[in-house]
Amino acid sequence: MYIGRFVVVGPGIGAYRVSSRSFPNRRVDERDETLTVEPTPDAPTTDNPYVSYNCVRAVSSPTGEPVTVLGNGSHVDPIAEKIERGYPDRDALATPLLALDFEKDDYDTPRVAGVVRAETATIGTVRRDALLVEAVDEPTMVATYEADAPARYDLAASDAAAAASEVLGADFEHPVCAAGATVDSDGVSLAVDNDN
Repeated sequence: MYIGRFVVVGPGIGAYRVSSRSFPNRRVDERDETLTVEPTPDAPTTDNPYVSYNCVRAVSSPTGEPVTVLGNGSHVDPIAEKIERGYPDRDALATPLLALDFEKDDYDTPRVAGVVRAETATIGTVRRDALLVEAVDEPTMVATYEADAPARYDLAASDAAAAASEVLGADFEHPVCAAGATVDSDGVSLAVDNDN
């Protein structure tokens, strides 16, 4: 089954996977506590605005609490900025998702995102027909296609690298690359799996 890009979040852990039929020549690169999806050097040139974006950002709340934001597009940055300014997680997710809305491509692709703290997690999506944002107390997934409403996800990983590898290896079609994150009182740990 093809479910497209998806995010999994739970208290203290999160993961994001790129699945793609149209743009498989992509990888996740790390720079300055941010993970970015971008074309590989051999990828065909494209002007598609949805191919390259920050998919994971490690930030701190105004009280210094470590937080990570995960998602499938340009909405990750404004969500992270709202967390840094002290917005509640629900509002930090809902405001950019509602403002940016679903992607204006041929499929009306939903935007998916999550906020992870050491003890809490919140997940959200905006589709053509709904904006859904909810706090979760166990690993929960939302995807761009088919599984486009938050649902429990059996994530066994306990560290960032294992989370990235686990979602990349999940039994969904067209895996490309993945990112993982964990959050505890010491900070955020990030990892990538580019399947190489």
